Amino acid sequence: MTDPTSDGVTGWKRRSSVPSMSDVHRSVAVKGMSSSWRRAAAFIGPGYLVAVGYMDPGNWATSIAGGSRFGYTLLVVALISNIMAIILQSLCARLAIASGRDLAQACKDAYPKAVSRTLWALAEVAIIATDIAEVIGTAIGLNLLFGIPLEIGVVITALDVFLILYLQRLGFRWVEALVIVMLAVIAVCFVLQIALADPNWGDVIRGFAPTTEIVTNPEMLYLALGILGATVMPHNLYLHSGIVQTRNYGDSLPEKREALKFATIDSTVALMFALCVNASILILAAATFNTTGRTEIAELGEAHSLLAPMLGAAIAPTLFGIALLCCGINSTVTATLAGQIVMEGFLDIKLPPWLRRLITRAIAIIPAAAITIWYGESGTAQLLILTQVILSLQLSFAVFPLVMFTADRRKMGDLVAPRALVAFAFFIAFVIAALNIKLLFDFLAAAA
Repeated sequence: MTDPTSDGVTGWKRRSSVPSMSDVHRSVAVKGMSSSWRRAAAFIGPGYLVAVGYMDPGNWATSIAGGSRFGYTLLVVALISNIMAIILQSLCARLAIASGRDLAQACKDAYPKAVSRTLWALAEVAIIATDIAEVIGTAIGLNLLFGIPLEIGVVITALDVFLILYLQRLGFRWVEALVIVMLAVIAVCFVLQIALADPNWGDVIRGFAPTTEIVTNPEMLYLALGILGATVMPHNLYLHSGIVQTRNYGDSLPEKREALKFATIDSTVALMFALCVNASILILAAATFNTTGRTEIAELGEAHSLLAPMLGAAIAPTLFGIALLCCGINSTVTATLAGQIVMEGFLDIKLPPWLRRLITRAIAIIPAAAITIWYGESGTAQLLILTQVILSLQLSFAVFPLVMFTADRRKMGDLVAPRALVAFAFFIAFVIAALNIKLLFDFLAAAA
């Protein structure tokens, strides 16, 4: 049975029975505001929750390793990844606003049960990999600032689910406010650290120019894919398509068009902010470690301990630790929300909100905590980079369905993506897939 609407959307098999994130669905007022500026301001928030995933602790590991090993060369990868992210996240908002579905719900509707369950399993693997990075980052931040052992820090990170439950009782805007405040703290910390590092800005600008060495050098490609996986993250595609529906923007076509415009502006501005933070991490590593010959730095703890003697300022490692802790807390909050959207959308589980969050959080954090404790402090860098490569390998399984849905007029109606945007999005999807195939080929060749 199709789901016809006033916008001519007839390509879905069934009506969406439960809205995405039903406990906060359409809870933020937009419709009825007389001023377009106020309506635009009401959309500020979801983009910054999405941006958190683009600067999580996994990003720190790949950016520090890339900056210390190859200097400013991989800055272009961060830039290209961010452009990809802006395009893909705009498609997420388009899917949600046009169809009233998040990406998980759309996959469940469009594909046979075996395929949708496989996509669900792959999405859970991506969220577990994300959680590993966030658990490690938060635990290391607690250890660096307060001396809390890694194992105890891992347990503390699991408590974020109660923080989310409390804030959402106050309103979803409180969750967004927490995230935005912490992002501001991170930005201040990096502005101060970059000022202390005093990089060569000519080399920084040249680092944004592309080079074929990134593809031909297997070690550089591995880190480049790690940066790609840490930037364009699969769970963010599910997250954005769910949280944008917290806005009560109305159901008419003009209202949806305006909502799409404001949501796209919100995510684009937020992702440009994320690019600045990601570039700052890589620049800091290049200016502090690569220029002094310390090309092997990859551990977050080691980077923290070396900042003071190399920058000549006692406050530098403290700023690093504060920013890392804020990144970790922010990332666990958004990963928990993404886990809820993925499980509810694919499995259509109907449980009380608090129980749903506990279950979705447990699925991700239990294996993440176990792996983190098993590896211990000595292996955190390799584990962080590996999780980002895993995310990159999972990415195609979320990107291709997203692009195909938003290119289908039967599913999107009048808000179907323009042909030029679809062509660019498919190009991005195939580039990601091709890079992943090359990574696997290089890995198998090295193993042989």
